[in-house]
Amino acid sequence: MSAPDLPAQPDLPVFDIPAEAPLGLAVSGGPDSLALLLLAARARPDRLRAATVDHQLRPDSRAEAEAAAALCARIGVPHDILTVRVEGSLQAAARAARYAALGQWCVAHSLTHIATAHHADDQAETLLMRLARGAGLSGLASIRAARPLCPGVTLVRPLLDRRKAELEAIVAAAGIEPARDPSNADPRYDRTAARALLAATDWLDPARLAHSAAHLAASEAALEWAADRALAERFDGASLDPEGLPPELLRRILLRIFAAHGETPRGPDLARLTAALHSGRTATLGPLKATPGERWTFTPAPPRRTRK
Repeated sequence: MSAPDLPAQPDLPVFDIPAEAPLGLAVSGGPDSLALLLLAARARPDRLRAATVDHQLRPDSRAEAEAAAALCARIGVPHDILTVRVEGSLQAAARAARYAALGQWCVAHSLTHIATAHHADDQAETLLMRLARGAGLSGLASIRAARPLCPGVTLVRPLLDRRKAELEAIVAAAGIEPARDPSNADPRYDRTAARALLAATDWLDPARLAHSAAHLAASEAALEWAADRALAERFDGASLDPEGLPPELLRRILLRIFAAHGETPRGPDLARLTAALHSGRTATLGPLKATPGERWTFTPAPPRRTRK
Protein backbone atom coordinates (compact mmCIF):
# COMPACT_ATOMS: atom_id res chain seq x y z
CA MET A 1 0.00 0.00 0.00
CA SER A 2 1.41 3.41 -0.99
CA ALA A 3 2.08 6.19 1.47
CA PRO A 4 -0.68 8.80 1.85
CA ASP A 5 -0.29 12.28 0.42
CA LEU A 6 1.29 14.64 2.93
CA PRO A 7 -0.07 18.19 3.38
CA ALA A 8 1.48 20.69 0.97
CA GLN A 9 1.98 23.29 3.73
CA PRO A 10 3.79 21.87 6.77
CA ASP A 11 3.24 25.03 8.92
CA LEU A 12 3.85 23.26 12.22
CA PRO A 13 5.21 25.37 15.10
CA VAL A 14 8.25 23.66 16.59
CA PHE A 15 8.66 25.88 19.68
CA ASP A 16 12.26 25.72 20.88
CA ILE A 17 12.94 22.20 19.64
CA PRO A 18 16.33 22.03 17.89
CA ALA A 19 15.94 21.30 14.18
CA GLU A 20 17.97 18.12 14.43
CA ALA A 21 16.22 16.80 17.56
CA PRO A 22 13.64 14.01 17.23
CA LEU A 23 10.06 14.84 18.17
CA GLY A 24 7.66 12.42 19.83
CA LEU A 25 4.05 12.28 18.65
CA ALA A 26 1.02 11.02 20.56
CA VAL A 27 -1.13 9.39 17.87
CA SER A 28 -4.46 7.91 18.94
CA GLY A 29 -5.65 7.12 15.42
CA GLY A 30 -8.38 9.76 15.56
CA PRO A 31 -8.58 12.53 12.94
CA ASP A 32 -6.81 15.18 15.03
CA SER A 33 -3.74 13.12 15.86
CA LEU A 34 -3.54 11.72 12.32
CA ALA A 35 -3.47 15.29 10.97
CA LEU A 36 -0.67 16.04 13.44
CA LEU A 37 1.20 12.98 12.19
CA LEU A 38 0.86 14.04 8.53
CA LEU A 39 1.87 17.64 9.23
CA ALA A 40 4.85 16.57 11.32
CA ALA A 41 5.97 14.03 8.73
CA ARG A 42 6.09 16.83 6.17
CA ALA A 43 7.73 19.36 8.47
CA ARG A 44 10.25 17.10 10.23
CA PRO A 45 10.92 14.02 8.06
CA ASP A 46 13.17 11.40 9.66
CA ARG A 47 13.03 13.19 13.02
CA LEU A 48 9.86 11.69 14.46
CA ARG A 49 8.77 8.79 16.62
CA ALA A 50 5.11 8.10 17.37
CA ALA A 51 3.27 6.24 20.11
CA THR A 52 -0.30 5.08 20.50
CA VAL A 53 -1.65 4.39 23.99
CA ASP A 54 -4.04 1.44 24.19
CA HIS A 55 -6.19 2.02 27.29
CA GLN A 56 -7.94 -1.34 26.80
CA LEU A 57 -11.30 0.34 27.45
CA ARG A 58 -13.02 -0.65 24.19
CA PRO A 59 -13.00 -3.86 22.15
CA ASP A 60 -11.63 -2.01 19.11
CA SER A 61 -8.80 -0.22 20.90
CA ARG A 62 -6.07 -2.68 19.95
CA ALA A 63 -7.10 -2.75 16.30
CA GLU A 64 -7.10 1.07 16.22
CA ALA A 65 -3.60 1.16 17.72
CA GLU A 66 -2.40 -1.35 15.13
CA ALA A 67 -3.97 0.72 12.34
CA ALA A 68 -2.05 3.75 13.59
CA ALA A 69 1.12 1.65 13.61
CA ALA A 70 0.48 0.55 10.03
CA LEU A 71 -0.02 4.13 8.86
CA CYS A 72 3.21 5.20 10.56
CA ALA A 73 5.02 2.36 8.79
CA ARG A 74 3.66 3.58 5.43
CA ILE A 75 5.10 7.06 5.94
CA GLY A 76 8.32 5.91 7.56
CA VAL A 77 7.72 7.00 11.16
CA PRO A 78 8.85 4.59 13.93
CA HIS A 79 5.90 3.67 16.13
CA ASP A 80 5.24 1.97 19.45
CA ILE A 81 2.03 0.77 21.10
CA LEU A 82 1.87 1.47 24.84
CA THR A 83 -0.62 -0.68 26.73
CA VAL A 84 -1.91 0.69 30.04
CA ARG A 85 -4.36 -0.37 32.73
CA VAL A 86 -6.95 2.22 33.80
CA GLU A 87 -8.35 2.24 37.32
CA GLY A 88 -10.63 4.70 39.10
CA SER A 89 -12.61 7.58 37.60
CA LEU A 90 -12.57 6.71 33.91
CA GLN A 91 -11.60 9.91 32.10
CA ALA A 92 -9.22 11.23 34.76
CA ALA A 93 -7.58 7.85 35.26
CA ALA A 94 -7.20 7.26 31.52
CA ARG A 95 -5.59 10.68 31.11
CA ALA A 96 -3.18 10.08 34.01
CA ALA A 97 -2.24 6.61 32.72
CA ARG A 98 -1.77 7.93 29.19
CA TYR A 99 0.54 10.77 30.13
CA ALA A 100 2.52 8.62 32.54
CA ALA A 101 3.09 6.03 29.80
CA LEU A 102 4.01 8.70 27.24
CA GLY A 103 6.47 10.30 29.66
CA GLN A 104 8.19 6.98 30.32
CA TRP A 105 8.27 6.27 26.59
CA CYS A 106 9.91 9.64 25.87
CA VAL A 107 12.59 9.01 28.47
CA ALA A 108 13.24 5.51 27.11
CA HIS A 109 13.75 6.91 23.58
CA SER A 110 15.66 10.07 24.59
CA LEU A 111 12.87 12.36 23.39
CA THR A 112 12.88 15.79 25.01
CA HIS A 113 9.57 16.91 23.42
CA ILE A 114 6.29 15.21 22.59
CA ALA A 115 3.41 16.78 20.67
CA THR A 116 -0.30 16.19 21.07
CA ALA A 117 -3.06 17.26 18.68
CA HIS A 118 -5.14 19.55 20.89
CA HIS A 119 -6.73 22.22 18.69
CA ALA A 120 -8.76 25.44 18.91
CA ASP A 121 -12.07 23.63 19.37
CA ASP A 122 -10.60 21.65 22.30
CA GLN A 123 -9.39 24.93 23.77
CA ALA A 124 -12.82 26.55 23.44
CA GLU A 125 -14.53 23.56 25.07
CA THR A 126 -12.07 23.60 27.95
CA LEU A 127 -12.58 27.31 28.54
CA LEU A 128 -16.37 26.89 28.69
CA MET A 129 -16.09 23.95 31.08
CA ARG A 130 -13.80 25.86 33.42
CA LEU A 131 -15.96 28.97 33.33
CA ALA A 132 -18.90 26.80 34.37
CA ARG A 133 -16.85 25.50 37.33
CA GLY A 134 -15.86 28.97 38.52
CA ALA A 135 -12.15 28.51 37.76
CA GLY A 136 -9.62 31.22 38.49
CA LEU A 137 -7.13 32.69 36.04
CA SER A 138 -4.85 29.66 36.04
CA GLY A 139 -7.73 27.35 35.14
CA LEU A 140 -9.17 29.73 32.55
CA ALA A 141 -5.82 29.79 30.77
CA SER A 142 -7.00 26.31 29.75
CA ILE A 143 -4.74 24.14 27.56
CA ARG A 144 -1.16 25.40 27.61
CA ALA A 145 0.88 25.48 24.40
CA ALA A 146 3.73 23.83 26.30
CA ARG A 147 4.20 22.39 29.77
CA PRO A 148 6.53 19.95 31.54
CA LEU A 149 5.37 16.33 31.17
CA CYS A 150 8.03 14.71 33.35
CA PRO A 151 11.66 15.51 34.21
CA GLY A 152 13.50 16.26 30.97
CA VAL A 153 10.40 16.07 28.75
CA THR A 154 8.18 18.93 27.52
CA LEU A 155 4.66 18.40 26.18
CA VAL A 156 3.88 20.73 23.25
CA ARG A 157 0.60 21.45 21.46
CA PRO A 158 1.42 22.94 18.05
CA LEU A 159 -2.16 22.89 16.71
CA LEU A 160 -3.94 25.13 19.23
CA ASP A 161 -4.62 27.73 16.54
CA ARG A 162 -6.12 25.18 14.11
CA ARG A 163 -9.82 24.36 13.86
CA LYS A 164 -10.92 20.76 14.03
CA ALA A 165 -12.51 21.03 10.58
CA GLU A 166 -9.09 21.93 9.11
CA LEU A 167 -7.54 18.82 10.65
CA GLU A 168 -10.39 16.62 9.43
CA ALA A 169 -9.87 17.99 5.92
CA ILE A 170 -6.14 17.17 5.99
CA VAL A 171 -6.88 13.55 6.86
CA ALA A 172 -9.66 13.26 4.29
CA ALA A 173 -7.41 14.69 1.57
CA ALA A 174 -4.85 12.00 2.36
CA GLY A 175 -7.50 9.31 1.84
CA ILE A 176 -7.28 8.03 5.41
CA GLU A 177 -10.25 6.79 7.44
CA PRO A 178 -9.60 7.76 11.07
CA ALA A 179 -10.79 5.97 14.18
CA ARG A 180 -13.82 7.45 15.95
CA ASP A 181 -14.00 7.26 19.75
CA PRO A 182 -17.67 6.90 20.78
CA SER A 183 -16.91 8.46 24.18
CA ASN A 184 -16.61 11.81 22.39
CA ALA A 185 -20.40 11.75 22.01
CA ASP A 186 -21.17 10.37 25.48
CA PRO A 187 -23.63 12.77 27.20
CA ARG A 188 -22.26 11.82 30.63
CA TYR A 189 -19.19 13.97 30.04
CA ASP A 190 -19.06 17.76 30.41
CA ARG A 191 -16.94 18.09 27.29
CA THR A 192 -19.72 16.57 25.20
CA ALA A 193 -22.15 19.21 26.51
CA ALA A 194 -19.64 22.01 25.82
CA ARG A 195 -19.11 20.70 22.28
CA ALA A 196 -22.87 20.59 21.67
CA LEU A 197 -23.27 24.14 23.00
CA LEU A 198 -20.60 25.44 20.62
CA ALA A 199 -22.19 23.64 17.68
CA ALA A 200 -25.64 25.04 18.48
CA THR A 201 -24.66 28.64 19.30
CA ASP A 202 -23.63 30.82 16.37
CA TRP A 203 -22.22 33.67 18.49
CA LEU A 204 -19.87 31.33 20.38
CA ASP A 205 -16.90 31.22 18.00
CA PRO A 206 -14.39 28.53 19.04
CA ALA A 207 -11.51 30.39 17.40
CA ARG A 208 -12.26 33.57 19.36
CA LEU A 209 -12.69 31.61 22.59
CA ALA A 210 -9.33 29.96 21.94
CA HIS A 211 -7.79 33.42 21.46
CA SER A 212 -9.28 34.48 24.80
CA ALA A 213 -7.70 31.46 26.45
CA ALA A 214 -4.35 32.43 24.94
CA HIS A 215 -4.70 35.98 26.34
CA LEU A 216 -5.56 34.53 29.75
CA ALA A 217 -2.52 32.26 29.57
CA ALA A 218 -0.32 35.28 28.87
CA SER A 219 -1.83 37.10 31.85
CA GLU A 220 -1.26 34.05 34.02
CA ALA A 221 2.39 33.90 32.95
CA ALA A 222 2.79 37.62 33.78
CA LEU A 223 1.33 37.14 37.25
CA GLU A 224 3.58 34.16 37.87
CA TRP A 225 6.58 36.26 36.86
CA ALA A 226 5.46 39.07 39.17
CA ALA A 227 4.89 36.64 42.05
CA ASP A 228 8.38 35.19 41.66
CA ARG A 229 9.87 38.67 41.68
CA ALA A 230 7.81 39.80 44.69
CA LEU A 231 8.77 36.66 46.60
CA ALA A 232 12.46 37.36 46.02
CA GLU A 233 12.07 40.98 47.12
CA ARG A 234 9.77 40.55 50.11
CA PHE A 235 10.49 37.12 51.63
CA ASP A 236 13.77 36.54 53.44
CA GLY A 237 13.26 32.83 54.05
CA ALA A 238 11.48 33.30 57.37
CA SER A 239 9.28 36.39 57.15
CA LEU A 240 7.24 38.22 54.52
CA ASP A 241 6.46 41.91 54.03
CA PRO A 242 2.79 41.89 52.92
CA GLU A 243 2.37 45.68 52.83
CA GLY A 244 0.47 46.85 49.75
CA LEU A 245 0.49 43.50 47.96
CA PRO A 246 -2.58 42.90 45.77
CA PRO A 247 -4.55 39.91 47.10
CA GLU A 248 -3.78 37.72 44.10
CA LEU A 249 -0.04 38.33 44.29
CA LEU A 250 -0.13 37.66 48.04
CA ARG A 251 -1.98 34.39 47.43
CA ARG A 252 0.62 33.23 44.94
CA ILE A 253 3.51 34.18 47.24
CA LEU A 254 1.95 32.26 50.13
CA LEU A 255 1.49 29.23 47.89
CA ARG A 256 5.20 29.36 47.07
CA ILE A 257 6.15 29.60 50.74
CA PHE A 258 4.07 26.55 51.59
CA ALA A 259 5.26 24.67 48.49
CA ALA A 260 8.83 25.04 49.72
CA HIS A 261 7.70 23.01 52.75
CA GLY A 262 5.98 20.32 50.69
CA GLU A 263 2.46 21.65 51.22
CA THR A 264 -0.17 22.68 48.66
CA PRO A 265 -2.96 24.37 50.64
CA ARG A 266 -6.53 24.29 49.40
CA GLY A 267 -7.91 27.66 48.40
CA PRO A 268 -10.36 28.05 51.32
CA ASP A 269 -7.70 27.05 53.86
CA LEU A 270 -5.23 29.59 52.48
CA ALA A 271 -7.95 32.27 52.47
CA ARG A 272 -8.69 31.60 56.15
CA LEU A 273 -4.99 31.86 57.04
CA THR A 274 -4.67 35.14 55.12
CA ALA A 275 -7.76 36.60 56.81
CA ALA A 276 -6.42 35.62 60.23
CA LEU A 277 -3.08 37.31 59.60
CA HIS A 278 -4.75 40.47 58.30
CA SER A 279 -6.84 40.60 61.49
CA GLY A 280 -3.77 40.19 63.71
CA ARG A 281 -4.27 36.54 64.65
CA THR A 282 -1.73 33.73 64.52
CA ALA A 283 -2.73 30.84 62.29
CA THR A 284 -1.41 27.35 61.61
CA LEU A 285 -1.76 25.56 58.30
CA GLY A 286 -0.07 22.26 57.53
CA PRO A 287 3.60 22.37 58.51
CA LEU A 288 3.77 26.12 59.23
CA LYS A 289 2.68 28.54 61.93
CA ALA A 290 2.18 32.08 60.63
CA THR A 291 2.48 35.03 63.03
CA PRO A 292 1.17 38.51 62.10
CA GLY A 293 2.99 41.83 62.37
CA GLU A 294 4.67 44.30 60.06
CA ARG A 295 6.27 41.20 58.63
CA TRP A 296 4.47 37.87 58.70
CA THR A 297 6.71 35.24 60.25
CA PHE A 298 6.60 31.56 59.28
CA THR A 299 7.95 28.92 61.66
CA PRO A 300 7.46 25.17 61.95
CA ALA A 301 4.06 24.32 63.39
CA PRO A 302 4.11 22.68 66.83
CA PRO A 303 3.41 18.95 66.88
CA ARG A 304 -0.24 18.08 67.09
CA ARG A 305 -1.39 16.67 70.39
CA THR A 306 -2.60 13.11 70.21
CA ARG A 307 -5.41 11.94 72.36
CA LYS A 308 -4.63 9.11 74.73
